[in-house]
Amino acid sequence: MTTSWEYRYAQRAKGMQSSVIREILKVTSRPDVISLAGGMPAPELFPLEEVEEACVRVLRKVGSNALQYSISEGYIPLREFIVEKMSRYGIVASVDNVLITSGSQQALDLVGKVLLDPGDVIIVEAPTYVGAIQAFTAYQASYASVPLDDQGMMVDLVEEKIIETHPKFIYVLPNFHNPGGVTLSQERRERLVSLARQYGVPLVEDDPYGELRFEGEHIPPIVVIDATRNGDRAAGYFKGDVIYMSTFSKTLAPGLRLGWIVAPVEVLKKLVQAKQGSDLHTGTFSQMVAYEVIADGFLEEHVREIRETYRQRRDAMLAALERYFPEEVTWTRPEGGLFLWVKLPEGMDCQELMEEAIEQKVAFVPGTAFYADGRGRDTLRLTFASCPTEMIDEGIQRLAKAIGRRIRKAA
Repeated sequence: MTTSWEYRYAQRAKGMQSSVIREILKVTSRPDVISLAGGMPAPELFPLEEVEEACVRVLRKVGSNALQYSISEGYIPLREFIVEKMSRYGIVASVDNVLITSGSQQALDLVGKVLLDPGDVIIVEAPTYVGAIQAFTAYQASYASVPLDDQGMMVDLVEEKIIETHPKFIYVLPNFHNPGGVTLSQERRERLVSLARQYGVPLVEDDPYGELRFEGEHIPPIVVIDATRNGDRAAGYFKGDVIYMSTFSKTLAPGLRLGWIVAPVEVLKKLVQAKQGSDLHTGTFSQMVAYEVIADGFLEEHVREIRETYRQRRDAMLAALERYFPEEVTWTRPEGGLFLWVKLPEGMDCQELMEEAIEQKVAFVPGTAFYADGRGRDTLRLTFASCPTEMIDEGIQRLAKAIGRRIRKAA
C-alpha cells in the first residue's frame, strides 16, 4: 500500500511555502537576464585569497580539531571578537550572551522555536523580511502589521496593535530595512522601547545591514536604547528586553553561514537547547576560518570597501530611476544596505509586471512576498548590491520599458 503523505504532514507544515526569492533565482540564473532581485552580496568582493590562506592556517594550527564536533554556543574566540565588535556600537555584552548560528536565518528559526506557540501574534513591519515570515510561520504564528514610511515603522500605531493583539514579541529591522531600504529614526526607536517596556513585550532586533551605512549619522541600536533606560549599560551586563541578531553574511561571505544572537543569559540557554535539537552546533571549521580571516583587523578595511562599492551602485540605481521611470512611480532612497522599495502606479499588479519584465530580461522581487497578509500588489523590491553600475542602468531601462507597457495596456 502506497503512503499518502499529504495526510501525514504536521499541521505546521501545511502553512510552509517556498521562498518567492528562491523561485525567482531559477529565472535569474539565465545569463541574459539582469537580476535586480536576489539580496545577494557582490561576489567579486568576497575575500577569496584571505579565506584560502585562513583555511590552510587553521588546519596547520589546530589540525583535526577544526573538523571535530564543538560546543553549541560557538567557537569562543569568534564570540569574543563579536563582543568586542559590538561594543563599538554601544552594545555591552559578554561571551555568555552570544550564540553563533548557521546564518541569521537560523537565528530567526531558533527565536520562533523558543518563543512561539501556535496562534501567537507577532507585530511586524509592513512590509517585512520574507525570511522572517517563513521562519515564524513554521511555528504557526499570526501577524499584526504596522506600515512603514520614510522613517521606518510607524511606531505611533504600535500601541493600538499591542492592546488589540497581546503580541508575543515585536520583530523589527531598524537599519536599511529589507525590503524597504528605510531606517528607523532615533525618536521612533526610543518610543518603541518605551512601549515595549510599558506593556512587557520583548523586541527582536534584526540587524544584518547596520555596518553598511554610506551616509548620515549612526543611530544607536534598539538594544542599546533599551539597556541605557534599564541601567544595564552602566552595569556592563546584558539583561534587557531585546534579543539582538546579526550576521557575517553581508560583510564577509554568506556561504560561511555565520550569524549570531545576543540575548539575556536565561534566554540564551533556551536558544542553545533549541539549537542542539537542530544541528548541535554551527560548523567548527567555518567558525575557525572566519575568525582567522577577521582577527587581525581585516574586516574593518573590507567593510569600508563594501560600503564604497554599494554606495556607487546605489547612486547609479537612483540616477537611473530618475532618468527612466515614469513620474507615477516612487521609491525610497536608502542611506545604506542593499535594497530600495518601489511603489508602482495605482492599480498595477507586480505579478503581471514580473511577467512583462522577464520578457524584457530583467527581474525583481514582487512586493507581495514581503507582506504577512498578502498585500503589496503595487510594490516591488530592487537590489543594487550585486550588479555592476553599467548593468544597473541597463536593468532599470528594461524595467522602465516593462512598466511603460503595463501602463499603456491599462489605458
